Amino acid sequence: MAAGESLGLRRSEESVKIAVFGLWHLGCVTAACCAKYFDVIGLDFDVANVDRLRQGLAPIFEPGLNESIASGLATGKLSFTTDPKIACADADVLWLTHDTPVGEDDKPDPAPVLADLRSAIPFLRKGALVLMSSQLPAGTCDRLATEFTGHHFAYSPENLRLGKALDAFEKADRVVVGIRDGTDKSLLEELFSRFTSRILFMGATSAEMVKHALNSFLALSVTFINEIARLCEHVGADAREVAAGLKSEPRIGQKAYLSPGGPFAGGTLARDVVSLIDLAAVKQELVSVIPAIQESNDRHRNWAFKQLRSILGSLEGKEIAILGLTYTPNTSTLRRSWAVELCRNLLADRAAVRGYDPAVNQLPEELNRIHLATGVEEAVSKADAAVVCTEWPQFREAEWSGLIAQMGRALVLDPNGFLENELKNLGEVEHLSVGHRR
Repeated sequence: MAAGESLGLRRSEESVKIAVFGLWHLGCVTAACCAKYFDVIGLDFDVANVDRLRQGLAPIFEPGLNESIASGLATGKLSFTTDPKIACADADVLWLTHDTPVGEDDKPDPAPVLADLRSAIPFLRKGALVLMSSQLPAGTCDRLATEFTGHHFAYSPENLRLGKALDAFEKADRVVVGIRDGTDKSLLEELFSRFTSRILFMGATSAEMVKHALNSFLALSVTFINEIARLCEHVGADAREVAAGLKSEPRIGQKAYLSPGGPFAGGTLARDVVSLIDLAAVKQELVSVIPAIQESNDRHRNWAFKQLRSILGSLEGKEIAILGLTYTPNTSTLRRSWAVELCRNLLADRAAVRGYDPAVNQLPEELNRIHLATGVEEAVSKADAAVVCTEWPQFREAEWSGLIAQMGRALVLDPNGFLENELKNLGEVEHLSVGHRR
């Protein structure tokens, strides 16, 4: 109780001081947004990263992020350091925002994140709050509270979206916050009320499970509608019409993740699916639905590749244009992009691959056989097929009537139907999306 009382007294006298620990995507967004209202110091052990941030340069592209960081630096409410003693000495909250490493098998590795956290906690004053938003196994708060008895621990699952992260943080429809000690509630209300009017408080372990369960449920929705869509292809139904019918059901709703298209990628959803699979294995609890999510999505990742083989036959020597290489629009991240996976498969079948992405000017060595085009026109010229992998708005702005005329074959694979309006009046175009063909 004493720790909570001292925290409340401090907040009435001066601004809450927040140390944001881990300065990649989540951490940079968190620090920049919070610096509009609180005194924030960003902590990261990467010297080069901190040097760039002190110049207002984030380590990852996110629209508006550099400007937001620069604004915080200019007001003096945002600073950066590599020294945990400096960051934690006067902090009311140590906010853990590390990006938890995820392996190629989608397994998260919390060990380095927890090691960093353990190196910083000793520099916090007694009673300070450790708020965690990094992806960590359920039960982490309880274990750390037993290990560090002088501090409070809480968990709030992050809900950022690459390319729209600032808006998602600053205008959150709701925030889930898990606490172990009721005395932390007023501090967390003060913190999160700047960004949302809906704060859902619960136990810390429940909040940790919310993160696993929420992403897994979204993943389940994606895989379900994609399986329905592939069945629609066999019977001549339009999967988008079927999805609209499902969403019209009040018990499902218009915002349901039921849009037939590509597989989920990037590791975020898959990471939580795998976390629950592993939890079930450790606890010897037999589950059937959750492992099936991963299996179904893995099968669906080959949709575009199978379509190309089915339509074009042998892909050897065929020229395939890949439009978009990054994991999602408005980011430069290639890691875990299904476009990259498609390129690997095409190269293995000896296709000639040309790729274009507005945010990519260099490819990793393993993809050096891909010709990196300077624009959409160069990518699709004389191509036997074009595949829309990342939905950059520049692709909709292209002059498709002229581009189609330049293609060797007017075949466009567009899993999500992103170019539906641009291509629907162009005559003899084979335009395929998941569960729909024109």
